[in-house]
Amino acid sequence: MTRTPTVGLPVRDATTYAQWFACLADPTRVRLLHAVATHPDEITVGALSEAIGVSQPTCSHHLRKLADTGFVRLRREGTTTLVSVNPACCTGLPHAADAVMGTIATGPCCPTDLPPDVTVRAMTDADWADVRRIYAEGIATRNATFETEVPARRALDAKWLPGHRWVAVVDGQVAGWAAATPASTRECYSGVAETSVYVGDAFRGRGVGKALLHKQVTAADEAGLWTLQTAIFPENRASIALHHSAGFRTIGVRERIARHHGTWRNTVMLERRAQSTSGPAC
Repeated sequence: MTRTPTVGLPVRDATTYAQWFACLADPTRVRLLHAVATHPDEITVGALSEAIGVSQPTCSHHLRKLADTGFVRLRREGTTTLVSVNPACCTGLPHAADAVMGTIATGPCCPTDLPPDVTVRAMTDADWADVRRIYAEGIATRNATFETEVPARRALDAKWLPGHRWVAVVDGQVAGWAAATPASTRECYSGVAETSVYVGDAFRGRGVGKALLHKQVTAADEAGLWTLQTAIFPENRASIALHHSAGFRTIGVRERIARHHGTWRNTVMLERRAQSTSGPAC
């Protein structure tokens, strides 16, 4: 009799990861995937075959294997085949390795090496102009949100949880903000919130996001929120890494979940569970 395991890596996930790793068991495919992933745009099969020193038929054979597994995308343009990396692969593959090695378990909190020049405080009415300006700067990157215009203050005020709205201040200026939105109106999900973190153009790379997320996570734990979740575009690797450092784990990729400027986009779903997960029953 086979006993069903109750802990560890789920069989379905292990099967998926094994298929991915099997596809990459050939050095030529690894080199091809690297070449495609590090190329700034689509690249032709001919250019790829020349770059790694294999014939075009061999290159095409391995590219079909990579495409079947979902690592790359192939697009015909006349008689030419253009190759591009699947953005979900950039997150999914590292996540698979982390899952197998057991390095993505949710940590108790997040890094404490916070920048000394960043102060995080509760958001006030006087901050709304800066908050909406920074929101607009995030929208302009096209990798922060599906929103194409900054929501009205009234709409944001209505959806964000009181007590879970923060701004980061650097040299007297609002440098970023974080807020949490209830994931559902049902009582049993009262401790589940979706988080947002935005950093102004002029303050990126200075630890503002780290300070905001630290405050958001610790305040959520203290307030009894047992799950924080967020959805991030796969292309926004810096934000994904930031959330991993704060104890979030990747739980999946939602493929073609919505259109953004006329293009179907994927999102990476991440969540963080508090140490105590007690809450009301449905």
